Amino acid sequence: MKTMPDVRSLPVPDGLDGLRLDVALARLFGLSRTTAAELIDSGQVSLDGAGAPRSTRVQGGSWLEVRLPDQQADVAPPRPVDGLVVLHDDEDLLVVDKPVGVAAHPSPGWTGPTVTQGLAAMGYRLASGGPPERQGIVHRLDAGTTGAMVVAKSERAYSALKRAFRERTVDKRYSALVQGHPDPTSGTIDAPIDRHPGSAYKFAVVATGRPSVTHYETSEAFRAATLLDVHLETGRTHQIRVHMSAVRHPCVGDLTYGADPTLAARLGLHRQWLHARELGFEHPATGVELRVTSPYPADLQHALDVLSDE
Repeated sequence: MKTMPDVRSLPVPDGLDGLRLDVALARLFGLSRTTAAELIDSGQVSLDGAGAPRSTRVQGGSWLEVRLPDQQADVAPPRPVDGLVVLHDDEDLLVVDKPVGVAAHPSPGWTGPTVTQGLAAMGYRLASGGPPERQGIVHRLDAGTTGAMVVAKSERAYSALKRAFRERTVDKRYSALVQGHPDPTSGTIDAPIDRHPGSAYKFAVVATGRPSVTHYETSEAFRAATLLDVHLETGRTHQIRVHMSAVRHPCVGDLTYGADPTLAARLGLHRQWLHARELGFEHPATGVELRVTSPYPADLQHALDVLSDE
């Protein structure tokens, strides 16, 4: 790898909305708070085309440009990813079926496979917007969550899709198998989410968190669990997992958020039963609605089959 100037230009992710500029910069690029502040103070950072003090509260979608200290370019090499399937492919975008155990893009501490590496190994060139390791990525699924995920190939698609997710015009439909039987059987969970006060890796319903809205309907009830159709109005990290845990119906197999390990073991699950079943959005080039669905992977279908036989 060679040393090169590293200039990044990208929209502020929704997940950083409301944070101080120095805090947002530190989280976005894995910097120390001190280094982030020094970059801002030395004029290496602009927000919507202008300099801003470190105390500025950023807004999701604002355009951030930063010149990072010269460093080793850190783009992970192409890597074949088993089970990564392309559901839709055109000049502007891809919709992939992300398998379990695969992250959207490389990140500190993650050594497993990623969607970006897998697509590079398949010969795809993605949009260049955003940090090099996240090129083409306009939204993410947890490594333990499977299903449909859209990736931008063209610059116009990258900008349009980032805006669509920010403006909540993307129709995101999930299937979630949860413990017990929610009452009411259909409803809305409107509860703010933020980082868990006691864990760096978890999120929680917090009074001062960001507005978060999840709609659900019962699809099928089993003796020990309920299959839900879930529609996200917002898109916070771990939103479905946090909201269902908050109402005491965690996703089956989601040990991080309080699921019963004995039920997961009985169903042969080694991760949360949560699947991004369908994505619908206006195609950035044609303006025509594109809707793509993803079938249940084998482990999730097996769990349903076991429950059906009881």
